[in-house]
Amino acid sequence: MARLSRLTLPGQVHFITLQGHAAGDVFLDEEDRLRWLGWMGEYARAEGVALHAYVLLPNRVRLLATPETDTGVPRWVQAMGRRYGRHFNATHGRRGTLWEGRYRSTLIQAARYLLPAMVFMDLEPVREGLAAHARDYRWSSHNHFAGILPDRLIVPPAEYWALGNTPFAREAAYADLVREGLDSRTFAALDAAAKTGWSLGDEAFVASLQQQTDRRVIKLRAGRPRKEA
Repeated sequence: MARLSRLTLPGQVHFITLQGHAAGDVFLDEEDRLRWLGWMGEYARAEGVALHAYVLLPNRVRLLATPETDTGVPRWVQAMGRRYGRHFNATHGRRGTLWEGRYRSTLIQAARYLLPAMVFMDLEPVREGLAAHARDYRWSSHNHFAGILPDRLIVPPAEYWALGNTPFAREAAYADLVREGLDSRTFAALDAAAKTGWSLGDEAFVASLQQQTDRRVIKLRAGRPRKEA
């Protein structure tokens, strides 16, 4: 069965994952991470992509971004992935593909899932034992939103601005969200969306997406359709 094409739509938030080949590491040192960040910002600007959040883990990258065009995300990810892959192989004396096939991407309903997705990403280093707290991990956008260290790569989404009327209020409110973490249902929904690529949102959001594309945006229910009486 042919695999579904990735769905990419302008003006929608894309939850993106790039995984190392065979779950191998894609970052070995600080220089690797700085190179990635530099190219990530360069190509985002070139392709008209607003980068809202990121986290660099040893064997994968997670991103939240909104493109201006339907080609913005694929051109952005492919450009930085290829350039970084060449750098990594040349620097570390390896050959072959660095990434595990195609990157994964899903559309999420910003009003409902954008801030939870940011929390999901901020807490990944903690879940994996890389840091005791989100603020202790250098290679994510958490400290920008928590008011600890500004990050010029980031374009804060409207949902973040709505957290408060002043920078201090927004930063404190966001830090509280991260400290509270995610409930099990929200965590499972985001985790599944990241792995499968099916869109995540309420019925109205899903219906709106489906009107814009011939590609299915959510998984069909198992079993045969119910017959009409």
